[in-house]
Amino acid sequence: MKKIFFLMLAGCFLNSCTKLDLNPLSEGSSENWYSDETEITLALNDLYRTYVWGLEQNLETERMTDNWSQRQAVHAFAAGSVTSEWTLAEDTWLNTYKGITRANTILNSLDNAAGQISETKLKQLAAEARFMRAVFYGRLVFLYGDVPFYTDYIDIEAAFRLGRTDKNTVLQQVYSDFDYAIANLPVSYSTSELKRATKGAAYAFKARTALYMGEWAMARDAAKGCMDLNVYSLHPDFGEYFLSRTRNSNETIFALPQSLALGQFWATTNFYPRTPGGGAVAQPSWELFAAFSCTDGLPIDESPLYNPRNPFVNRDPRCAMTIVEFNTPFLGFIYDPNPYSVRVQNTATGALVSNKDTRSVDQFAAYNGLALKKGVDEEWSDDKRSDFDIRIMRYADVLLMYAEAKIELNEIDQSVRDAINRVRARAYKVAITETTRYPAVTATTQPALRKILRNERRVELAWENRRFDDIIRWRIAEKVLTKPIYGMLDPNDLKTKVVDRGLWFFPSVTDIDDEWLPDFGPMHSTGLIKLMVARNFDKTRQYLWPIPSKEVIINRNLTQNPGY
Repeated sequence: MKKIFFLMLAGCFLNSCTKLDLNPLSEGSSENWYSDETEITLALNDLYRTYVWGLEQNLETERMTDNWSQRQAVHAFAAGSVTSEWTLAEDTWLNTYKGITRANTILNSLDNAAGQISETKLKQLAAEARFMRAVFYGRLVFLYGDVPFYTDYIDIEAAFRLGRTDKNTVLQQVYSDFDYAIANLPVSYSTSELKRATKGAAYAFKARTALYMGEWAMARDAAKGCMDLNVYSLHPDFGEYFLSRTRNSNETIFALPQSLALGQFWATTNFYPRTPGGGAVAQPSWELFAAFSCTDGLPIDESPLYNPRNPFVNRDPRCAMTIVEFNTPFLGFIYDPNPYSVRVQNTATGALVSNKDTRSVDQFAAYNGLALKKGVDEEWSDDKRSDFDIRIMRYADVLLMYAEAKIELNEIDQSVRDAINRVRARAYKVAITETTRYPAVTATTQPALRKILRNERRVELAWENRRFDDIIRWRIAEKVLTKPIYGMLDPNDLKTKVVDRGLWFFPSVTDIDDEWLPDFGPMHSTGLIKLMVARNFDKTRQYLWPIPSKEVIINRNLTQNPGY
């Protein structure tokens, strides 16, 4: 009897079962496929397709955080308006379970290749599938809590009876899969091969999963295991690392390559300024701007080096490598959001052109005056497309995960400070030992190091889809996503109330609280900045995502998360 490849509740329930593809004519079934290395590898390749990693694309989760500003709009998550019919929750559920089902199909069909592939190679292929399954289940548990769990073939009747499994049971399998992957995946592949999951990736993703679940000792050991492989290092130049031309860096542990030639690219228009032809729809937030310390390592409200009139001066170098500095060349033009700068220079010709990046010229210029620089290069504006690698795990993250796990265990030693300082020193383009040339971390207490570590993660990993995970697991979303989003006054008021009075760019110093979070409320009370839109994260329910309503309706054994 032919086996059915069930695409889980996702494929059947979200698509009314009519789209369930049992055996596409272009593919083999489990009875006639997976019989040699080529077939298994082709099946594994499907797990590297971007749609099953959907949350890592298009800055999807960054949109839901306090790192993001988009005119006078707010994401449904930050607005507190998420329901059980939320499209993102549905799509994530569907595509993640598709990935799980395909990994299960591979694992349950490997016997077909017995005798055709060496035992060592067979274990490696199994390890790759188990790595993927572990990552996908780990993500589901983080987002939804208890989830339907299966590792074998499952038919439609069984699927309709499948309820939610305690997340701790799911995590046991997740960690077991990671351990198998660690034991059987290679440290690296030959340069001629497509970069695939490695032993280091398995260590790193195990560390991430354990960290998110508060399993500090496991996270520490997994991160240390990745570090001890001695195959990864920080890219020498932070800004250069994120450019499309930077590929195969030793900092990258796991990424999804893209190729314009193969039609794999990212539409960039919304993420760069209007003068070079972009849309300036989305910008780094003022909250992120305020998070970068001064070069003495102090927050901007404590450092004597900070000047709100020149907010890029004396700042952590990652500030100007993440956000475009005013009056500097960018994508062929001088970037200047000042309302009096109605014309700016074309840096290639020297001619003055209309400055579409000030709202006194173009009403849709950035409402907060900021533009994204991190990862942006000339290819973004030549055809409004980019095929940069989608970096999902890099070595800087592993170092910071190691430091965080040790801090939470209160195992404060020099290795904690060294892990943070390696990341920080790289930003300043100096060696970790050159402690007079960057603000080296010297704190020794858990509270002080926790504060430093959390902000270090923010500024290092900004606009990389990591901030959302952090504010959820640290349980600070209820604080950061209930503050309003602020921006500049309308052009005429901006001229008379701010620029003419010598108060450009920021009218005053921004308050930074004990968690290194900025508060623009006092500045707004003076009438010198504008409240753009409110945020209203719902702490009673949104720390977990809703199970898609279509799933719950069709399966009486599948319960909903509280509040939905």
